[in-house]
Amino acid sequence: MLLAPLTLIPAFLLATAPGGENIPMMMLIVFGSAKLLGEVAHRLGMPPIVGGIIAGIVLGPSALGWVPRSDTLVFLADLGVLFLLFQVGLEVRSSELLKVGRVATVVAILGVVAPFAAGWLIFFFWGFPMIENFFAGTAMVATSIGITAQVLADKGLLDHVASRIILAAAVIDDVLGLIVLALVSSMAKGSVNFLEIGLTAGIAIGFTVIVAKWGSRAMVRLVPSMESRLVGEGQFTVAMVLLFALALLAQYAGVAAIIGAFLAGMALSESTSHRVHDFAAGISELLTPFFLVGIGLSLDLQVFRSADTLILSLLVLVVAVLSKLIGCGLGAWRLGHADAFRIGVGMVPRGEVGLVVAQIGASLGVIEQSVYGVVVFMALATTIVAPPLLNFAYKGVTPGTAVAEPRIG
Repeated sequence: MLLAPLTLIPAFLLATAPGGENIPMMMLIVFGSAKLLGEVAHRLGMPPIVGGIIAGIVLGPSALGWVPRSDTLVFLADLGVLFLLFQVGLEVRSSELLKVGRVATVVAILGVVAPFAAGWLIFFFWGFPMIENFFAGTAMVATSIGITAQVLADKGLLDHVASRIILAAAVIDDVLGLIVLALVSSMAKGSVNFLEIGLTAGIAIGFTVIVAKWGSRAMVRLVPSMESRLVGEGQFTVAMVLLFALALLAQYAGVAAIIGAFLAGMALSESTSHRVHDFAAGISELLTPFFLVGIGLSLDLQVFRSADTLILSLLVLVVAVLSKLIGCGLGAWRLGHADAFRIGVGMVPRGEVGLVVAQIGASLGVIEQSVYGVVVFMALATTIVAPPLLNFAYKGVTPGTAVAEPRIG
């Protein structure tokens, strides 16, 4: 009751513009709240991105209800995560990422098998139908690289060997997760088309490998010649065209658009000036808060009024964290327990990828509201707990230290 007056004023202001949406007011509330709570989180010793996600929870239906999840906000959030991953890609050389490819592949495979099996077993013993068990396991497979990448970039640790393995493993994880999701979705529709799944997997793998391996070499030759023929900020123009082109191609290939954005940045990392990096950082600084708030807006606490649902949610959260820690950690164990722990923690957040799986299950009508709520809670909660865990895992590590190559053999 005490919050009732607070819920009315912003709703009135947001609806005063023609068409029913006051975009400047929405941007002010979202951006300002995310930055304000980000500063609070920083002063409490937590990464600022935690404050941005909490701002979304506070502004959303679970608390004040000031900001609806409108098409405009979704657009800004999607654009924000594209630029976030593009900016991260600019700081990563493909040659360095390919060096850890074998370890990253093992990490990704175990990081898919362990969470899927754990999620399936929990929902099976809880008594849910078989297809819901499969969707729950699939949602736990996902890894949202956006949150981990932001934390590592803020700490200046993208060149650390564990960080490079996390980035590479997350890309591979996205491809493997796509294959699992395609298989489970086919099962939900009543039949499994192995030819279609195989074709989708082949295209996704081929696109990722080609861009990662040869994209940088192509851009080193292309960017200088293109820049000399363009007016204004030629390099930035080329960078933006490549960003949106690869994001689009990634969608057609079946993987997330953010993977295309990351690969675009990585392809340009050795051929663009610091000015392009600065432009990308500025745009990311503006738009990333909308991505973070959008994650928080997805959580509706009303679904947890049932004690059984609440207990299941907490159990799933614990298992979701441990399954990535153990599965991905085992894949990197030869690097030593410290780096194995860092890699496991870096793969914990499910974020928007887990939400997509939940939404697909709901759209197919094969998961009930309680399961949807549990999966959404798991996706958001792992995203919130990951940054503090990363701070702890990388405690004492400073930029430029402990970047020795992994011993593979």
